[in-house]
Amino acid sequence: MAHALASVEELSAVDAPAGQLADLVNGAIPPAVLDVLRGRWLGHPLHPVLVTVPIGAWMAVPVLDLTGQRIAAQRLVAFGIAAALPASITGLAEYTTLDTAQRRVAVVHMAANTVSLGCLARSWWHRHNGFALRGGGWSLAGLAISGVAGALGGHLSYSQSAGVLRER
Repeated sequence: MAHALASVEELSAVDAPAGQLADLVNGAIPPAVLDVLRGRWLGHPLHPVLVTVPIGAWMAVPVLDLTGQRIAAQRLVAFGIAAALPASITGLAEYTTLDTAQRRVAVVHMAANTVSLGCLARSWWHRHNGFALRGGGWSLAGLAISGVAGALGGHLSYSQSAGVLRER
């Protein structure tokens, strides 16, 4: 697994769009706002804290499904989708500080999270339309893909030291 994660660091095909995304974020968000989103005021990044909210919500959904609490499961899927927005925004703010190898991993991390979010949106849609079993399947798929995204995020943080505030 560690080798697979490290191999993403060599994915040079994403360099051009990765750089464009960083430029877009830097151009759209004032530096002072980026500092707030990065958690400079807190002394550590906000992104790892905020990602626990949607992931925690989505991890509870299968338990609700198994206990027949369909409405609660649907609401928790929706809550997780809503909570993914601030987690994504803080991740983008941190993204602008990354070096090339870190950006490569971050782009794949973002792509996996986007696919996961799409699965969970599809889960909500099926649940909303009365297809709880299909919704449950989409939730499990989204949760599994979220695990891959989390492994990539962990690689960024622990193996590549992304988001580590070096100044005190």
